[in-house]
Parts: sequence; structure tokens; C-alpha cells
Amino acid sequence: MDFVRTPDARFERLLDYPFEPHYEDVDNLRMHYVDEGPADASPILMLHGEPSWSYLYRHMIPICAAAGHRVIAPDLIGFGKSDKPTAAEDYSYQQHMEWMQQFIDKLELNNMTLVCQDWGSLLGLRLAAENPERFRAIVVGNGMLPTGDQKTPPAFNIWKNFALHSPWFPIARIINAGSFRKLGPDELRAYDAPFPSKKHKAGARAFPRLVPVRPDDPASEANREAWAVLERWNKPFLTLFSNGDPITRGGAAYMQKRIPGAKGQPHATLKGGHFLQEDSPVAFARGINDLLASESEN
Repeated sequence: MDFVRTPDARFERLLDYPFEPHYEDVDNLRMHYVDEGPADASPILMLHGEPSWSYLYRHMIPICAAAGHRVIAPDLIGFGKSDKPTAAEDYSYQQHMEWMQQFIDKLELNNMTLVCQDWGSLLGLRLAAENPERFRAIVVGNGMLPTGDQKTPPAFNIWKNFALHSPWFPIARIINAGSFRKLGPDELRAYDAPFPSKKHKAGARAFPRLVPVRPDDPASEANREAWAVLERWNKPFLTLFSNGDPITRGGAAYMQKRIPGAKGQPHATLKGGHFLQEDSPVAFARGINDLLASESEN
């Protein structure tokens, strides 16, 4: 598998991203992750989506770490400081699942709280369903676990066609367009940093076509099996969606209805677009901390 590694110089002096880099090997590829807070505390696993990286959680990581939690925020393979296979065919839903499984196995992560958004939810919810004994709680913001049995939103179809066919794929501008607030030039530079060439963008380009949109999609059956586990999930399940995301609109109510652990939780609607970590990072982080504090008291 051919891959490229973004030069470290691209990540120098990034705004609000002072975190020490950590790396783990998965399938002979280097996966980067942030690891902040007490090493012996129960971990919060923050999974980013498309086409972002752990920079997305930069304002939330310190808040959760200050509350006494260990916060682990990996860059998915193909994103951030992680290695990036250069062929679109190197990326599949199942391959991403195997990379993430290796990651939590090698770090021996247990008693985790999953925090996920966008593709972080497609991977994270599967990961929790396939390793339920290793997770204590789930927090979803603007995410879903599709099986291909439901109609996809028009906004997603537009996005998919753009990702697959547009000769222009401006990562930072995409994230800026999916946020309510206008990102500053240093923030835009940070989101573009991992992707200095077209070769570096293969993973970001691939993600939209991997979303199950048909009942016979290669990932559909595994996702249905994951839903069967989630429909018996009695541990805390919290939704913190935003009020301005056309892609995942309605997902919070859907999951609250299907997942037992969502009953009685302090679900909230936060202000923001698709990337609510940019628009409401403090409220998002405090929601996580409040859930875990409440769980510890019970």
C-alpha cells in the first residue's frame, strides 16, 4: 500500500493546538493521536469525521481533561498527522473499522466514553456495538449509523457528488461552509495543513462514497447488527446535535427513540452547523462532563 506522510513542518505553530503528538502503528501505517489528561483516568475517545482531523476538538480537549478525564483524539488514517494511503481503493468502511479496532486494542482502552460526529459516528457507533464491554457511555453530535435502508438526505447526495467529481476539493473552505461562524486565517491554515497535495486527499475524497446508501451495501449488514446491539444499549447515550445541520437533521430524535440508554438523558440542541465543535465547543464539552459527573454520582 503506497502512502504519504504530511511533513511535520506543516503543523508547526498551529493556533490553539499545543498538544504533544503520539503515534501508534496500525497495519504498518502511523496513526497520530492526542492524549491529554490523567493517564490513569477513564478515557474519552473523540472521533472526528469528514474532512476534518483532531484539530476539530482543540477547544473541547482541554475542558474535558481539566475535569479529570483522559482525552484521546486520534486522526483517522488518511487525515491529520496520520499516514495517508494514496489510492482511493485503499479505503473502505471495513478497513477503517479494522484500523480503529487495532488502535483501541494496542492502547488497551477500556471504560471509554465515545464522543463522535459525522464519520466519527459511523465508525464509533460500530466500534462501541462490536466492543460493548469496553464503553461506558456514548455521546453523539451530528452523526448517525446508516444501514442503507433509509432515504439519504438531498444535502448528502450533493456533497457526495462534489467529493467524487469536483476537480477542486478545498478542505478548509468545506469546514468553514459547514460552520455558523467564520473561521479565521490561522484556523483555515490548520485545516488545510494535513493536505498539501491531491495525493494527501485520497482518504477525504473516499469517505462519502463509503456511506451505505443501499440495503445491499457492503457495510449494511454489519451496521444492522450494530443497531441490534444499540437497541439493547442501557448505558448512558446522549445526543448533542446542532440546530443547523441539513445532513443529520432528525437523527437525534431517531436515536433517542431506538436506544434505551437515551431515556432520561439531558439531550440538548446546540447552536451550530454541521461542525458544531467549531460553533459550540464549550457547550459540547460541558455536556460530556456533566453526563459523566452524573453517572459517577449514580
